[in-house]
Amino acid sequence: MMEPRTGMQAPTEEAQASGVSWGAIIAGGVAASALTLVLLVFGVGMGFAAVSPWSNAGISSATRSVGAGLYLIVVAMLSSTIGGYLAGRLRTKWVGVHTHEVYFRDTAHGFLAWGLATVLSAAALASATAHIVGAASPGFVQGASPATAQAFSPIDSFVDRLFRSDRAANQAGDDPTAPRAEIGRLLTASLRAGGDVAPADRTYVAQVVAQSTGLSQADAEKRVSEVVTQAKVTADNARKGAMKLSLWLTASMLIGAFAASLAATEGGRLRDGAWN
Repeated sequence: MMEPRTGMQAPTEEAQASGVSWGAIIAGGVAASALTLVLLVFGVGMGFAAVSPWSNAGISSATRSVGAGLYLIVVAMLSSTIGGYLAGRLRTKWVGVHTHEVYFRDTAHGFLAWGLATVLSAAALASATAHIVGAASPGFVQGASPATAQAFSPIDSFVDRLFRSDRAANQAGDDPTAPRAEIGRLLTASLRAGGDVAPADRTYVAQVVAQSTGLSQADAEKRVSEVVTQAKVTADNARKGAMKLSLWLTASMLIGAFAASLAATEGGRLRDGAWN
């Protein structure tokens, strides 16, 4: 009758000892997050140093894109390695646990530390961005005129090109913002739909531009076609840039997760005195 009781003691004792050292995970995650922010700020500074407003100066946009992506991977590897190593090195020593189970737990500690660091870094970056935008907006709106205090959209610059004229401002005495707002909404809706401007809308836009700028109907239609093409090219470049950034971020996060898990196993082996 004693043997069944003895066999039931092992699961009870093992359940009382947690296989997760949250203190080590939090320490590794916080360290990795802090190092990530430091390296990102350093990278932003180096990025500003590499660009220039002058022509034929600085690096090209393609080089900047590849360099930024590679730098994100380096940042993820360094910060995740240190965070994972701390999570594995600082965890408690498990006694009477199989080596395979120890390896799995160390890997899980590194992965959890990486996950915590990712969440903390994302929250810090989002908070900083919101703070910068919120601090800049009141001053901008206060110093702006009522016409310019309205929210700007990326399509505004293309609308300005449409209504560019050599005639004196307000010559016709009409409100110049009325047709601009209407044309801006029309072009924005067309670009968001992913298609071309409808022929009827294109003709209407050309008529409004011709009336506002003094151009002939043919010249106005030509200008509309050129501006719409430029807007499409800009939108397509922005789409490609966002796609590349998302791919680089995904690659860096996956590599960071692997680096943190691997570093945690090495830190755990050193903690147990089994590191070769």
